[in-house]
Amino acid sequence: MSLSEDFLSEDLHPIDIVETLAENNEWDFDRVGEDQIAMAVEGQWRTYSITLAWSAYDETLRMICTFEMEPPEAKLPALYEALNRVNDACWAGAFTYWRDQQLMTYRYGLVLAGGQMASPDQIDRLIGTAVMAAERYYPAFQLVIWSDQTPEQALQIAIAEAYGRA
Repeated sequence: MSLSEDFLSEDLHPIDIVETLAENNEWDFDRVGEDQIAMAVEGQWRTYSITLAWSAYDETLRMICTFEMEPPEAKLPALYEALNRVNDACWAGAFTYWRDQQLMTYRYGLVLAGGQMASPDQIDRLIGTAVMAAERYYPAFQLVIWSDQTPEQALQIAIAEAYGRA
């Protein structure tokens, strides 16, 4: 059974759907307002702070996934180069570093123009994609800022796919 089959109403608010997903996954969450929810999702490397906000004005469900990162000032150029390389590989969403807040951020906007509705499956995939991207590139970002590896070398970690089982 798909997640969509759990929802019978046609006119569910996207944040209501997110709240139900958070409850079902037992994620800590806070319904910040009618149009916004913040939650914590545990990953392998970090706990990710994920915020989703609905904008009726432009009919967009915006998602921001953040985690703390405190690179030394001298490593910022290499981090920015790594971000450019990572974003070339990300087709859904993009990373940016919020220097003042010392947060690595993955952002995505799901446009639902024309009165379209986001399905629970779409929203679940949206959140899952953000966590997967953060998990995939976190080690590379760490190598760039805490080792002498170049962004190109560090990204080999993220690009390599694991096959089989150990």
